Amino acid sequence: MRINNYISSTGYCSRREADELIKNGRVTINGTLALIGQQVQENDIVKIDGQLLAQKPQAIYLILNKPKGITCTTDRNIKGNIIDFINYPERIFPVGRLDKDSEGLILLTNDGQIVNQILAQENNHEKDYLVSVNKKVTPDFLNNLREGVKIYNPVKNEYTVTYQSKVKQINKTSFKITLTQGLNRQIRRMCTALGYQVIHLQRIRIMNIHLNDLPVGKWRLLNALETKQLLIDTTQK
Repeated sequence: MRINNYISSTGYCSRREADELIKNGRVTINGTLALIGQQVQENDIVKIDGQLLAQKPQAIYLILNKPKGITCTTDRNIKGNIIDFINYPERIFPVGRLDKDSEGLILLTNDGQIVNQILAQENNHEKDYLVSVNKKVTPDFLNNLREGVKIYNPVKNEYTVTYQSKVKQINKTSFKITLTQGLNRQIRRMCTALGYQVIHLQRIRIMNIHLNDLPVGKWRLLNALETKQLLIDTTQK
C-alpha cells in the first residue's frame, strides 16, 4: 500500500494532506524519511512527527451548516478555521472545501478513505448548490452552465471545460446547480466567465446528505440511515 493511502486509512488525514506531511519531512518509515509513493509493508513502523501512527479510531461523520467567513482548513494558525469553529472533541477534518465567502453543507470526518472516495472526480458524486447572481439569468446563461464553461484550472495550469451539470432556474436572479466536479471556486469562476457575479452561494446537498433545516453555524452527527447510505455509495465505485 502506498504511504499516503496507509496514512489516510488510519483516519489521520486525507491522501492529499498525507502527501504534504511527507513532502515536509514529517513522516518516517522504520526510522527513515518517507518518500512520496513509497510502499508500506505489513510490519513497517510509520511515525508522524516522531509519534507512532495510531490504529483507525471509530468513524465519525458529521455535517456543519458553515457560515460565511469560516475557512475550510485544518490549519489552526489561520483565523476562523473550521476546526476551531466547530470545536469537536476528537480529531476530524473537512471533506473538500466550501470557500470562505460561501455557506452551507460541509461534511467532516476522521475517515480518510471516505474523503478520497467522495473527492475523486471520476466517482461522479453529486453536490447541489443554490446560487444568486447580480443580474437576470437568461436561457443562454443557464444552457452554458449545463453544457460546460471554459475556465482556468490553476492545479493543471491550463484552461479546462467544466463537466456538464444539471441547472434549474429558481427566480429572475437565482438558480440551483448540481455538480459532479470539484474545482476550486468552480461556480464563481463559471459565472464570472459568462459575465455574471455570484452574490450568494449555498451548498444544500452532498450525495445522500441534505442540509434541510440545520441552522447556520450548527452541526449534527449523521444518523444511522445517512451513514449506511453514504458508505454504500462510496464503496460501489
